[in-house]
Amino acid sequence: MSEIEIPRIDAQALLAGDEAVVEQVRVAAREIGFLTLHNTPIPVADIQEVFDTYRAFFLLPAAQKEAVNMARTGSNRGWGAAGSEQVDPDANPDYKQVFDSGFEVEGSELATYAPNLWPEDPEDFRIVVENYYARALAFSGELLEAIVGGIGEDSNYFRAQFEQPMALMRGNYYPPRPASAGAKDFGIATHTDYGCLTLLAMDGTPGLEVRKRGGGWIPVSAPVGEYVVNFGEMLEMWTEKRVVATPHRVIGGDAERMSLPLFFNPSAQTNVAPIGSGEVIHAVDHLQKRFDETYLHLKDKS
Repeated sequence: MSEIEIPRIDAQALLAGDEAVVEQVRVAAREIGFLTLHNTPIPVADIQEVFDTYRAFFLLPAAQKEAVNMARTGSNRGWGAAGSEQVDPDANPDYKQVFDSGFEVEGSELATYAPNLWPEDPEDFRIVVENYYARALAFSGELLEAIVGGIGEDSNYFRAQFEQPMALMRGNYYPPRPASAGAKDFGIATHTDYGCLTLLAMDGTPGLEVRKRGGGWIPVSAPVGEYVVNFGEMLEMWTEKRVVATPHRVIGGDAERMSLPLFFNPSAQTNVAPIGSGEVIHAVDHLQKRFDETYLHLKDKS
């Protein structure tokens, strides 16, 4: 990876099956684990509205956000205060704030389908986030279908595994790096994503770094309206590493920063073991195990 640039892909050309673009994505999926997208179907103004809405929430007093604190729940729905996640057990808990919402299945006892929590302020928070979630979910499905088809997998089979996706929408708020921060303090420490595909909107502020195969880090950024796409542990396992999950991190700097990842994951009972291996690994078991290792309130419970 040290000699390979993260490719900037025309999303519409990828979805249309342009062979040259599909080949770029095939290489990126197999060797890099990251790519960026432009010419996407979600307008810049709509994405900016989501950023503005999350930011207005994150800047509220902590006492006001406490009403939707996920630490009171047995799931990852609602607000996570600074220090509520620890993605790397060898680092300190991450100093960012988060707000998580996801796919609901009424009557399900699975935490991955738990009811969402919505704040009273900003007044339009739920409407804005749910509208964006629906569009990002649809776009992620189209992307995954195009990408797995490009690497030679049965795209129809994969698409059928996402009827009730354990898809998590998140707002990340990274404040300026604290003056007291040391070598073990990160906005988010080094990690690989847990699921299949991550559709990441960024506010244009630098901060995300992707680890090179030969060591060292590559900074990755995108303006509002473009996306960073990367792949998670589940898809790496499912495809027998024809798609790779690459470690990444955010150390943080002098400026605040926001990002909006949509973690696109399959239905709970999907078998994500390598196809034809005879093994059975249910998607929910992998995902919940990783959540329980990351969110401090779930780690304490488990």
